Amino acid sequence: MKIGLFFGSFNPIHVGHLIIANTMATTTDLEQVWFVVSPQNPFKKSASLLHEFDRFDMVQRAIADNASLKATDVEFHMPKPSYTIDTLIRIQEKYPQHSFKLIMGEDNLSQFPKWKNYEQILEYTGLYVYPRPNAAEHGYKHHPAVTFVEAPLLDISATFLRNHIKKGKSIRYMVPEAVEQLIRLKKFYL
Repeated sequence: MKIGLFFGSFNPIHVGHLIIANTMATTTDLEQVWFVVSPQNPFKKSASLLHEFDRFDMVQRAIADNASLKATDVEFHMPKPSYTIDTLIRIQEKYPQHSFKLIMGEDNLSQFPKWKNYEQILEYTGLYVYPRPNAAEHGYKHHPAVTFVEAPLLDISATFLRNHIKKGKSIRYMVPEAVEQLIRLKKFYL
């Protein structure tokens, strides 16, 4: 099976993430998309992160009704911070019967050469890239290991959602109903 790996903090998961994952699963040769919930992104501060198990729970609730989408906690069992190349190797070792592609937003391409072993990532899995507003120049438009996938441009961020929650404002329609209920129930981000 050919599987797309969509890495992120998902703090919280929102409709933008879901639309990208579903677009990848339904318009490309990918048979599934797995959300790789990252305990700690090496480029982000961990202080604003909800506990990894809570974020994983939100992702599972968000995708429960879609057989093409799965969540994996593979990085929870790895040294922190985990680097994408190490996770890709771990996943391939764990699931040798599958092939994998890394899904990434175009806004990450300008920073991609700063990633640990980025050339190896290109060789190992290649990239499926979705457009992002105001993406910087990157030089990967014609790279043979990079496939650009047409997807809706949604400029919604988890930071915006967390700020909305802190101010007591509605996040309805920006996150799945099951995620909104969990956020309210557990008083996340307050």
